[in-house]
Amino acid sequence: MMPFFRFAVMRLILGAALSVLLVLPLYGGARKERSGDEGALSARQAVEPEQRETPAPEAADPAVQEAPGLAALPSQARAEAPAGRAEIVMKTLAAAYPDRTGQAEFRNGDWALPVYGEWFYYAEGRLLPENLRDQVNEYDPQPFYTYTAELPPWKEPSEEDSARMREMMERRGRRPAKRSQHFYDALWRAHNRDESWERVKQIRFLGHTVMVHYSILEELSLVEERILEEAKTNAQVRQWINGINSVDGWNWRNIAATVSRSFHSYGAAIDCLPKSQGGLETYWQWTARTITEWWTVPYSRRLHPPQEVIKAFESFGFLWGGKWTTYDTMHFEYRPEILLYSGIPQANLR
Repeated sequence: MMPFFRFAVMRLILGAALSVLLVLPLYGGARKERSGDEGALSARQAVEPEQRETPAPEAADPAVQEAPGLAALPSQARAEAPAGRAEIVMKTLAAAYPDRTGQAEFRNGDWALPVYGEWFYYAEGRLLPENLRDQVNEYDPQPFYTYTAELPPWKEPSEEDSARMREMMERRGRRPAKRSQHFYDALWRAHNRDESWERVKQIRFLGHTVMVHYSILEELSLVEERILEEAKTNAQVRQWINGINSVDGWNWRNIAATVSRSFHSYGAAIDCLPKSQGGLETYWQWTARTITEWWTVPYSRRLHPPQEVIKAFESFGFLWGGKWTTYDTMHFEYRPEILLYSGIPQANLR
């Protein structure tokens, strides 16, 4: 990585940590029944008046979340082209996947990034290939949000909060998100089921066999190494490991009732399913079968992995679904770009 670009990325991360409001994203993903939307995020308070202390409802437009400010970029970068969210998103993607992308550039009036030689444009958050730039209105923005370093303290949702959640669920039922798959298909080199299957490999993780994309074998192995090291002196971590029934990874599919691809389709997400839930909740959609207002279930009634396990995953590029409003406490997803954008340090960014 060129010295200037490395410096720009460092400044970006510092700026994100200091200047971006911490909000909770909304995600899902696993080999489970789904009708939810993987990847919608919360807008900042000025656009959607949502709670920050509790898991926040989904915003109508997931791209509305502000990026780190212009001050996060060096003056030379600011002078090259108009700066803003588009520049920061594309440079963050380049930093997160340096082995697959080239340098982000301002070209043809927009910020763009080559993925294995094919140019993709920011395109108002849609991440579209050059030949589809005029089809912005056909897609919803890709989720690019601020992921919280820590789970915020629980706060009982007010009636106003619940009204917004009911509205959100009704809206997503009427119009499921439709996002362009082109960028992530190219990034994972998986444009269809057969291509995706060719990219996945079998690995043993905490005593269980799981199929994941070959490019994250090292990251997942390092996560396992850290968890096993912690388990030597931490009884809670040992209990969590022993309580795993299965680890599910690759599963080519769209998110149920949507036209958006699940990250399980790329082998970029895993679910650590427990032998027993112990009467606790793990996945919002399962909860909704018996508790209509599932968002009112407090953390104390959800089955969370030990904090050391969550941090081990996050250190090597994985998000934890328990921090999403549409919570999925079994789910971990490889998205280093979101962690970099949020100013969360990575131990093994290549």
